[in-house]
Amino acid sequence: KLCQHTPTETSQATLASVSPVFAVMKFDKEGNTTYFEKKKTELYQELGLQARDLRFQHVMSIATRNNRIIMRMEFLKAVITPEFLLILDYRNLSLEHWLLSQLASQLAGEGQLVTYSLPFEFRAIEAILQYWISKLQGRLNTLQPQILETLEALVDPKLLSVDRSKLHILLQNGKSLSELETDLKVFKETILEILDEEELIEELCLSKWTDPQVFEESMSGIDHAEEMELLLENYYRQAEDLANEARELRVLIDDSESIIFINLDSHRNVMMRLNLQLTMGTFSVSLFGLIGVAFGMNLESSLEEDPRIFWLVTGIMFLGSGLIWRRLLSFLGRHLEPPLPPHVSAVLKKSQPSAGRVEIKNSLKAEPFGLSRTLPNQ
Repeated sequence: KLCQHTPTETSQATLASVSPVFAVMKFDKEGNTTYFEKKKTELYQELGLQARDLRFQHVMSIATRNNRIIMRMEFLKAVITPEFLLILDYRNLSLEHWLLSQLASQLAGEGQLVTYSLPFEFRAIEAILQYWISKLQGRLNTLQPQILETLEALVDPKLLSVDRSKLHILLQNGKSLSELETDLKVFKETILEILDEEELIEELCLSKWTDPQVFEESMSGIDHAEEMELLLENYYRQAEDLANEARELRVLIDDSESIIFINLDSHRNVMMRLNLQLTMGTFSVSLFGLIGVAFGMNLESSLEEDPRIFWLVTGIMFLGSGLIWRRLLSFLGRHLEPPLPPHVSAVLKKSQPSAGRVEIKNSLKAEPFGLSRTLPNQ
């Protein structure tokens, strides 16, 4: 029996020794902060969670288990209880600055949150969502002027060529914009997944199920589930607003690329036309240059004795070449003329249905984002 138990105990000790250690920052209801390090096995056992609940990856999700809220916002990892908030692996420059300068005061009631009259988990969720939306907004504010400046430099009809360095900058900004759109989409899907399930919203109201007084208030007066839904809808709308701005930038980039290609095609057509005109001139001169070749042969005739023949032949060559070139240019102009535009009345008849659709679409636009109902003590 001793021999059978020894390998098991050894393996458990080995697994415990290689268990990751979390650097934890703990916030209570008054905003007091404590720091400590704890192994993953000890932490999830203390919180009543499972090992997979603390298997944080660079994903985004909001889940509940055993009256705990586990929030994953890429590098931001948080566990919320009715009494305190835990931030795991907080050693990130931008994250640590936010934790020390803003989060503690927000949880203590000194910030600009709208959920101070509600239980602690509301403040913690709102603070984290507000931080993440501000990060996304900051990324968009950084990209927007760079993209507009680059497009303004590229979309210039006077440019005969495109600056490769500007194109490289636009490509990098386009990739960053795509990443931002992806993050916004994932954030919206995460919140929408909760909004579509009433049970998930109820589970996020932790104090409702642990504090009898809060439960009575929720049943008689303030519906905490409804307040949680309004809170999530508010940040969903903010994310939707940011997604619309990013989408407008994407459309602007696509339209600008089309304008750049049109400008390049226009300049290329001009060069091709000039090349064709020079080719026609060369053909005209070569055609009548055969006369000069004939008179340049070492053959004797009576014409070379007349001094006026040289000027006559030269005049015929230049006159004939000019006439042929002029004729070829007129032929080129007739066949390269742009087609006549359609009649104005026909264009107006075709545009009337589309204008009607635009008016209908404008009338159906949503009102500005915001809470449909005001949270208490907002």
